[in-house]
Amino acid sequence: MEALSYEFNLADAHTHQFQSFEQREIIQRLPEIWHASERLRQSELEDTLIKAFFELRRQPRALLTPTMLVYAASIAALIVANLVRQRGWSVSLIHPCFDNLHQILRSSGVVTVPLAETSLHNADTLYERLVSTVQTTCLFIVDPNNPTGHTVMPGRRSGRNAFSELLRYAVDYRKVLIFDFCFAPFLIGDERYQVRDVYAELEDAGVTYVAIEDTGKVWPLQDAKVALLKTSRDLNSDVRNILTGYLLNVSPFILSLVAENIRLSQRDDLQSVRTVIEANRRALSTALNDSSLRPIEPMTRVSVAWLQVVDASVTSHDIHRMALEAGVYVLPGRYFFWARHSDGDQYVRVALARDTEVFSRAALRLRQSLVSS
Repeated sequence: MEALSYEFNLADAHTHQFQSFEQREIIQRLPEIWHASERLRQSELEDTLIKAFFELRRQPRALLTPTMLVYAASIAALIVANLVRQRGWSVSLIHPCFDNLHQILRSSGVVTVPLAETSLHNADTLYERLVSTVQTTCLFIVDPNNPTGHTVMPGRRSGRNAFSELLRYAVDYRKVLIFDFCFAPFLIGDERYQVRDVYAELEDAGVTYVAIEDTGKVWPLQDAKVALLKTSRDLNSDVRNILTGYLLNVSPFILSLVAENIRLSQRDDLQSVRTVIEANRRALSTALNDSSLRPIEPMTRVSVAWLQVVDASVTSHDIHRMALEAGVYVLPGRYFFWARHSDGDQYVRVALARDTEVFSRAALRLRQSLVSS
C-alpha cells in the first residue's frame, strides 16, 4: 500500500503502463461497450470472455470443462484456501513466491510448508526430489513463478518435460496440484517455449487440481480485471459452493471491457503488452550495468525483474532504503522467501509493467541511489 504513494512505484506487479493506440481505441468506445453489456445475458458475456481468454492462452481443452469467474486473483486464492481448510489438507507452497499467497493460506488456518523452487528445476530429478521431500496433501505452484519467472513448461530447445514428471508424481502419490497461472499469458509469443494444453494433460492424467488464471497482470485497465478458476471434476461442486458464498457474478461491463482487450491481443499475439515489458527490461539492464544490482536472466519474460545484490556487504533492505531516499519503491527479496526471510536478503524485485518514459527515469534514479550510497 505504501508504494502507491510514490511517483516511482516499481513494487506491485499490477499493470500501470499507458495503453497502446489500439487499446485507447477501445476506451473511446466505452459508452458502446457499456450499453452492449446491459443488453446481453450474464452467461453470454461470461462465455465470450472465457472463450477469448483460453483461445489466446491456446488451451482448447479448458473450453470443455466449467470455468468460474471472480473479480481478482486474490479472491480466487482465498476460495482455494477455504477449500483446503474444509478438506483438512496441508500445503507445500513454492518458495520463494509472492507472500500474499502464504498470508491468505495462513489466515485461513491452512498448514503450509515451503517447497523449494529448486526442487522443480531439473526434470530428471524432479520426481525423486518430490518423493523424498513432500509430506503434504497439496502442492501449490506458481507458474511462471513470481518473482523468479521459473516455469516447469518445456522449452523448445531444451526439451525439458518437468510438467509431465510433476503430473506423474501427483498421480502416483495422490497429491492435489494447485496452480497459480496468473503470469502464464507471458509465455505467449515467447519463442523459447512451447505453449502446452495443460488442461488436456491434467484431465488426461486424472489429476485432482485447481488452477487460478488472471487478466490483471497483463492488460492495463486500471485494475479492471477478471480471474478464472478451473478445477478437476471431483472438486468443482465444492469450489463453486464456496465461490457463491462470496459473490453472485462479475460486473457485466468489466467482462465486456476485458474481453475486448483480450481479442485485441489475439490479433497481435500479445505484442502490444510484451513490447512495453521488454523495453523496460532493457532500460533496467542498461541502467544497472556495473552496479551492485545484477538482473538475473529470466527463464520466462514475465512482467517483473528479479535482481541479485552482488555486493555481499549490502542487503536487499539496504537497497530498499537507498531507493526510497531517491523516491523509488522496489521490493526487498526477503518477503518472497516467506518461510525464511534471510534467504532473500540478496534479491530485489522490480515491476516492469510501467510507462516506458516513467520507468526509464525510475531506473536511472535507482542506479543513482546505488552510486551515491
